[in-house]
Amino acid sequence: MTALDADPDGTAQPVPQEAPATPVVGPMAGDPAMLGLSSFIVGSIALGLGLVGVVPVGVLGAPLAIILAATALGLLLAAIWAAAVGQSAVAAVFGIFGTFWLSYGMLVLGLDHNWFAITTAAVLATVKLFLVAWLVAIIMLTLATLRLPAAFTAVFALVDLALLLLLLAFAEASPLGVPSTGLLKTAGYVVLVFAAVGVYLFYDAAQAGTGGKRVPLGNPLVK
Repeated sequence: MTALDADPDGTAQPVPQEAPATPVVGPMAGDPAMLGLSSFIVGSIALGLGLVGVVPVGVLGAPLAIILAATALGLLLAAIWAAAVGQSAVAAVFGIFGTFWLSYGMLVLGLDHNWFAITTAAVLATVKLFLVAWLVAIIMLTLATLRLPAAFTAVFALVDLALLLLLLAFAEASPLGVPSTGLLKTAGYVVLVFAAVGVYLFYDAAQAGTGGKRVPLGNPLVK
């Protein structure tokens, strides 16, 4: 509608108003969190179960089919979707985690098949380099997103903890290069916990996407 304003002589003149924002429609409409969170959950479960001993210790390739074909791919697609609908923070989160899982898959495949000419003596240092780099990146992400609801901060903090435990496990490796089994299993349980929090976040997104009532996600730590 057009509002009316009065000139000094009392004549009413139309005052143009800003048009309402056009809602996103078509294939890009909706919430990319439903795809991103479900992709994140399945990879986390696969990695967590591998670390706690569902597969023999040292079989690092067991979860790779899920991590590469579902988690990394799904998160990167969700990041593109989020960017397309203007959700820059969501796109950054999904993009960072998508590249994390993709780089994990590349690390394992590269070490198993000697793609990067890494000597046996340098494998342990290479894994620690990977963990340190990603621990710094995810801590950065955690601190930068404290304005998100607390449930998201909890996921990021748990990812930080899991990476720290894995780093300590490899830092305490035996002379033969075998990491600490106890720390690996502890990290696996932490991975399963943040997968569970991811399930809660997915339920919230699914409720909203199907017209239901959203669940509490906690107040942001920084307002």
